[in-house]
Amino acid sequence: MRSLGFVEVSGVVAAVDALDIMCKTASVNLVTWERKLGGRLVTMIIEGSVSDVREAVEAARENCIGGVKSANVIANPHEETIRLVELSASRLNKKKAVAEVVEEPAPQKPATPKKTTTRKPKANG
Repeated sequence: MRSLGFVEVSGVVAAVDALDIMCKTASVNLVTWERKLGGRLVTMIIEGSVSDVREAVEAARENCIGGVKSANVIANPHEETIRLVELSASRLNKKKAVAEVVEEPAPQKPATPKKTTTRKPKANG
């Protein structure tokens, strides 16, 4: 049975820590994440079996730096809940695709040799 886990923490560093704890604790995968209030609140959304998600969320609650502000596990989520999470994930994937396009280096033009000119010394006189 598919399950969703939500862990909200304060700050991106705590979010990465929470995700690391959850993924090391149980067989779960990151679905998406949401940043609110300029990144001060970050919600990590994971998926996996009900028991794995519960174990992962509980481990994050107990061990995450800064503490978990809010957490929840939804066993067998309704299709509208899944649609909402997938919408969040699609926005994240669009941002990732745009970032990859922007980061591609522009084709380099071959260097053209500089023309050198030799100056004749001026005659004094």
